[in-house]
Amino acid sequence: CLGLEQHGREAALGSAMALAAPEEALGSSGKHYVCGLCAAFTNIAVTFPIQKVLFRQQLYGLRAREAKTTTLALMFGLYEDFSALLLSHARAPELLTRSVAAALAGTTEAVLTPFERVQTLLQDYKHHDKFTNTYQAFRVLRAYGVREYYRGLVPILLRNGPSNVLFFGLRGPIKQCLPEATSHSSHLVNDFICGGLLGALLGFLFFPVNVVKTRMQAQIGGEFQSFSKVLVKIWLERDRKVIHLFRGAHLNYHRSLLSWGIINATYEFLLKLL
Repeated sequence: CLGLEQHGREAALGSAMALAAPEEALGSSGKHYVCGLCAAFTNIAVTFPIQKVLFRQQLYGLRAREAKTTTLALMFGLYEDFSALLLSHARAPELLTRSVAAALAGTTEAVLTPFERVQTLLQDYKHHDKFTNTYQAFRVLRAYGVREYYRGLVPILLRNGPSNVLFFGLRGPIKQCLPEATSHSSHLVNDFICGGLLGALLGFLFFPVNVVKTRMQAQIGGEFQSFSKVLVKIWLERDRKVIHLFRGAHLNYHRSLLSWGIINATYEFLLKLL
């Protein structure tokens, strides 16, 4: 869930929640999905233009001046559901139980890979002559078989599980280190800072994984290359310098800081409201 996280992930999760959270689900469990859904849409509305520039830099390794053009509900909801289920049946330490719940939530999110796959194609100008909307992109991919929808699944799994574990595991401790909140506005600020710092850190940490995912998903048809093979190919293309794998990371850092600050603050605010 984090890094280029993430508009592909965020948009996919936000779209899917229209089906995942019916009105009757607004109980103690269902509200986590609704809050995550609203947080996702708020974030996308604010940060999508930045993501367009970031996409170009990840896919083509462009510098900022050359980059001209410009999935969350399940993350929170599944984490809470898996946590409740495991805590009621497992006798393991709570930290371990919640870590497993976070990893399971991230892994389950991967079923939405086709949405992230299609968004990657729609953002790549090299494919603009093939399709101009989501339905058309799905229809083109259908000719290549179901497997084509899940191109890039491995880096998504490598990203989602570990990033979820770190996000949910560190969110509480980081907030405890901040000045004590004494009002609704200070709680909102603390939640924004907590989410923003975590999002920026995790976005930077998993940035190369997202670079590989974007490269894999920009391809239509042909060989399904392994994660390691694509990573080495990109590394060679970028002068065998690890730092070049992080081209665009500075923009992603600032986007993630804003994006995950909005997500976490909106989620916690709506959770209290509901």
